[in-house]
Amino acid sequence: MKLIIGLGNPGAEYDNMRHNVGFEIVDMISKIAGGAYKFDKKTNADIAKADFAGQKVVLAKPQTFINKSGEAARKLKFQYKVKAEDIVVIHDDLDIEFGSYKMSLGKDAGGHRGVQSVIDHLKTNKFWRLRIGTANRKLTSARNQKTLKDRKEAVKHFVLAKFTPAERTELKKVIKKALERLANTL
Repeated sequence: MKLIIGLGNPGAEYDNMRHNVGFEIVDMISKIAGGAYKFDKKTNADIAKADFAGQKVVLAKPQTFINKSGEAARKLKFQYKVKAEDIVVIHDDLDIEFGSYKMSLGKDAGGHRGVQSVIDHLKTNKFWRLRIGTANRKLTSARNQKTLKDRKEAVKHFVLAKFTPAERTELKKVIKKALERLANTL
C-alpha cells in the first residue's frame, strides 16, 4: 500500500491557491481512481482509499495548516503501517519554475515548512516528494523586496495567491504529466 499525502491549508478560502496544489492533486487522483473522502479523527485528515496505477493507495489531506502537516503524516504512517519509502508527499515548490515538476526521494525540505514538519515528525526524509513548481516573475519580484520583513510578507502573499486563469490552464498540463510520472514511480 502507498500513502499519498497532499499538502495544503484546510478551508474553502484556500482553494485554488498555489500553496494548496498538493490538495488539488490528491483530489484529482481521487476523482480518477474513484475514492471518496471521509474525515478521520485519529489522524486529523480527510482520507480516501483507491486504486491508482495498479496500486492500493490511501490519499490524505491533513486538516491542519500546512506548516503542521507532519502531525497527520506521522499518525497516517502508523495507522496504515507503511514504510517511509511508501509515502509520497505532494506540494508546491518555490525553487522550481512554474510549468515544471520534480519527483525526488530523500531530499531536505528546501525551506518548505510543511515538508520540514513531515521530516521532523517522521524523523526521516526518505519519502518521495512530487514537487510542483510555482516560481515565476511575481515570486522573483517578491524575493527582491528591500527588507527581510517585506520579502517575507511578499512571498507569503505569493504562495497564498490564487492561480491566474492562464496559470490554471498550464497547471492542468503539468499535473497531467506529474500524475503520469507518479504512476510510473509507484
